[in-house]
Amino acid sequence: MALLPLGVSAGEIFTRDGVTDGDTFFLAPHAMLDSDPALQSWVTYSLMRSTCKLEMGGDNPARNSSFDCEFKARRHLVSSWEEKRGSEFTDAYLDALSDVEYAGFLAEYTVFFHGKKHWVVPEGLRLDEFREWRRDNLRGHKPRTRLVGSWNYAHNR
Repeated sequence: MALLPLGVSAGEIFTRDGVTDGDTFFLAPHAMLDSDPALQSWVTYSLMRSTCKLEMGGDNPARNSSFDCEFKARRHLVSSWEEKRGSEFTDAYLDALSDVEYAGFLAEYTVFFHGKKHWVVPEGLRLDEFREWRRDNLRGHKPRTRLVGSWNYAHNR
């Protein structure tokens, strides 16, 4: 399935039943023109997560959710941020997520802040250690998810 541009009205993504729906992920046009390292890192996240959901298949891939999809997308988010940011760019959330990855807790972070009851998570996660580390290193942290695009049905184009 192709990733195609979709106009987004005033930066909003329209939802049904609280989630975006569809079988195709459309990349927002501004994402291809804006070289901001934070935005481009979120583009990477959005594409990785949506590709994984599409690979899971089903009638409505937009509603798919798994630990693997979220974890891999966040790992690519951090990697992209580290490659692109340089010394002149900062982003409080992405810098904090880089610290989480550097400390070796990205899987735990993903489960703790973004986990769903139905997820199958790997054994051996160090959630207690992460909670302790989080108290000292992520005070006042607010988790973020920024999708740069939207789900829709390909036949509605």
